[in-house]
Amino acid sequence: METPANHRTMAEYFIRGITEGFVDAAEVIAWSDEIVVTAEKTEDWMLEISSASPDDRMGVLHHLHAVRGEIQPDVLARLLAARK
Repeated sequence: METPANHRTMAEYFIRGITEGFVDAAEVIAWSDEIVVTAEKTEDWMLEISSASPDDRMGVLHHLHAVRGEIQPDVLARLLAARK
C-alpha cells in the first residue's frame, strides 16, 4: 500500500509543477478547496489558495511556500514520476 502524500509534500509537488509548467493554478486551487472542506482545522494558506484567482499563478506559488511540515522524498518522487 502506498503512503499518501501529506500537505507539505503535495505543496512541493505543486511548486515544482507550476515552475516546470505541468500544473496550472486551477489544479492547485481545486486541491485546496477539497482540503478546506475536509480539514478538521483550516489554516491560512488553505484559505488563501482557495480564494486565489486561477490567473494568479505567482500568488498561488507564493502561498504554497507557506505550507508547513516535512516533505516525504519517496512520495514526492513517485508523484513526479507519475506526472512525466
